[in-house]
Amino acid sequence: MSTDTSDELLQGASVLVVEDEAAISMLLEDMLLDFGCTVVGPAARLSTALEMAEKESFAVAILDVNVAGEPIYPVAEIITKRGLPLVFSTGYGGAGIREPFRERPVVQKPFSQMDLKRTLIAAIKGHAD
Repeated sequence: MSTDTSDELLQGASVLVVEDEAAISMLLEDMLLDFGCTVVGPAARLSTALEMAEKESFAVAILDVNVAGEPIYPVAEIITKRGLPLVFSTGYGGAGIREPFRERPVVQKPFSQMDLKRTLIAAIKGHAD
């Protein structure tokens, strides 16, 4: 992995993780720590994610689209109202994302570390523009 200015965006960035699958959650945490990020969460239930989205401090969020059978959109709405970037994580690809979130970055499961890094950087940069 190269260390250019884009990589520096992730150094020290706090990332809210909402993921109900333990194995994927652990994988995400490992990848984020490799990027130099701080992990907020993870939240495995919608109620926990809602509370964390409102109260926690983070730079960007990674949201599983379907958390324990519940859609993640109420959490996405809170994050959007707070003016923070987010990335959706789903096995269904971008086509499964509801309006008004269709333009948000999506990382499709299964994803590689480079896919995640690229998507996070794009979300942060796109939000700054």
